[in-house]
Amino acid sequence: MTGAMLVVAAAPGRAPDADTTERTLAGPQREAAVTLLVGRVLKEGHEAGGGRCAVRMFRPGLCSGWQEQRVLATARGVGSVLKEPALYEGDAARAAREQVLPTDAGGPLEIALADSGRLTDVTVQDGHGRHLAGELGPRSERWLNTEPLRAGETYTVQVGAQDAGGTPVGVTMAFRTAPPADGGRLTAEFGPGPGTYGAGEIVTASLSRPVPADDLPARARLEQALQVTSEPHVEGAWHWVDDSTLHYRPRTYWPAHTVVRVRSGLDGVELGDHYGGPSDDVQFTIADRIEAVTDSATHRMTVRRNGRIIRTIPVTTGKAGFRTRSGIKVVLRKEPKVRMRGDTVGIQPGTKEFYDLPVLYATRVTWSGEYIHAAPWSVEAQGEENVSHGCTGMSTEDAAWFFDTVREGDIVEVVNSGGAKMAPFDNGFGDWNMDWRTWLAGSALADVAGDPHGSPLSPSRLHPTT
Repeated sequence: MTGAMLVVAAAPGRAPDADTTERTLAGPQREAAVTLLVGRVLKEGHEAGGGRCAVRMFRPGLCSGWQEQRVLATARGVGSVLKEPALYEGDAARAAREQVLPTDAGGPLEIALADSGRLTDVTVQDGHGRHLAGELGPRSERWLNTEPLRAGETYTVQVGAQDAGGTPVGVTMAFRTAPPADGGRLTAEFGPGPGTYGAGEIVTASLSRPVPADDLPARARLEQALQVTSEPHVEGAWHWVDDSTLHYRPRTYWPAHTVVRVRSGLDGVELGDHYGGPSDDVQFTIADRIEAVTDSATHRMTVRRNGRIIRTIPVTTGKAGFRTRSGIKVVLRKEPKVRMRGDTVGIQPGTKEFYDLPVLYATRVTWSGEYIHAAPWSVEAQGEENVSHGCTGMSTEDAAWFFDTVREGDIVEVVNSGGAKMAPFDNGFGDWNMDWRTWLAGSALADVAGDPHGSPLSPSRLHPTT
């Protein structure tokens, strides 16, 4: 995908009919639909210091690279670009050149309604599976990113909405951001942000430029420059997830009330063809150690705080064909109310397994949609049999208590479910399912120095010329 093109496709898990392209080119289909306004800034059109661009708030001269596109979200989950991007340039040659410009990572991404209705969910994910944070406006008419886009990435945007009559509609889009400027420094963005987290929280480092696996010296220098310290001290190590992402975890869960500090010493470090640049430090705190272990065979969840049982909850987990993932997961976020639809996980409407339900007290543990949540419709089965489509269901009272008790980073484990093992990296934080020896093998220091605690390298640094 190049330039200003916003590629619009069918929603995941649902293939459009063979003649969808011909129908969408001919015009909107006669079905429930909502028109979205998607606003971005084109690279080289964004005037530094010129102010903020926003959907329906463009003023000529304020943000000359602003691009606005109209996209149709339908009940089929298929959208089409209804008109070409609106380019606010008088010079036709300039406009033609902007058609092939990528999105400026320094500009905003905003999605708004052009018709009556409401946005229900916006998910933005880059090619490495990292989710872009954002928030809905108070009237659910507009979504805005709350963290910057990353340069040189391809983003997939999934939008869920409802039309004026309350019918669900959706659309999936994709766009690409401009690569970093030539000669740009390599920096690291650390996660999580400042705050208090559970004992299973994973430290992440997202690099502004990839470091290939075959450049072990550069990877080793980078690891040594990313410093994680804690009070009390614990043994821990970095693990390369891919060329531009590292995760750090202790050998065992963080002790309760640990203070964790993450600092970058990358500035000036030689890293292959590039040098490191300055990065922001992060400090966060670990709360009480909360562990929730669900035994699918006994249909019970046992919740412990600092090793002491504080509640045992009757639950139901995934039935045959929809077994709940086994293994250790980490709480990703808490959502007070979620609309859950079977077609988001490949269950077609009209089949006996299809569902469309408003769900309360939803604690998310995977990005693909596994939650621990209130399930008042299955109370009779809870504690007796497994009847869900993969989530862990419990009474509304228990779900409200669990929702109020846990926080991001708390530990959730499922045993005896018969489901697939939770993957380490591609669907949330399954890092704790990897044994320590394998974890250490993912460190470049193990390859270069013989073991991760060997003698340090002496990184080359960029010295000032004055």
